Amino acid sequence: MSQPQLEAMPDDWTRALAVVAHPDDLEYGCAAAVACWTDHGKEVAYLLASRGEAGIDTLAPAECAPLREREQRASAAVVGVSAVEFLDHHDGVIEYGTALRRDIAAAVRRHRPELVITLNHRDTWGPAVGGNWNTPDHRAVGRATLDAAGDAGNRWIFPELLTEQGLEPWSGVRWVAIAGSATPTHAVDAAAGLDRAVRSLLEHRSYIEALTDEDPEDYCRTFQNGNVRALADRFGGRPAVGFEVFGR
Repeated sequence: MSQPQLEAMPDDWTRALAVVAHPDDLEYGCAAAVACWTDHGKEVAYLLASRGEAGIDTLAPAECAPLREREQRASAAVVGVSAVEFLDHHDGVIEYGTALRRDIAAAVRRHRPELVITLNHRDTWGPAVGGNWNTPDHRAVGRATLDAAGDAGNRWIFPELLTEQGLEPWSGVRWVAIAGSATPTHAVDAAAGLDRAVRSLLEHRSYIEALTDEDPEDYCRTFQNGNVRALADRFGGRPAVGFEVFGR
């Protein structure tokens, strides 16, 4: 049974906030789309719940965190993103709960996006049966982001954001888009941003060299090409970054 065609992502927005758990999550998930958006004058900011300090076995967290932060900032710059913030939740043990929701809601109020982006929040990558198990950090941050997009607009949820930080409620989030979903509904034509997506992922060289024995450039190009071609038959034959979009 053929799968339905993907709709084009909504384009009538000015600001987006992308919220993920670790450095490299966005580069694996949707960097080509981000490059296309910034090309068209859209503002995109990144919020990372951790600094990825537990991601490289051969580096102690105190050494790893500043390295991965530098790589993330360089990676974001490749696709036209200059606003990169870190929340300092602990990599590998990020907990879903009010503290995480509050931190993300505060960022939503600061940046006032119409579009919020996060990574797959479900238990598995791919199908629920037979897919690969997702990490607890991805699940926690994805679910907290979906909730915080609404929390940000309610002045009686986390009232201290206004009284202590001066952050007015923001009810302007119109969509939350999930990258890496097994059930995408929309897509962005990735052709114009593909080369930059490769270079953006390659900026995470320290992590990639610890992850694989492959040549880093070959690894990044193979991954990104495969990623954007996987949905092409559902998007008019065009290379695509898919998103599962929830309206608000």
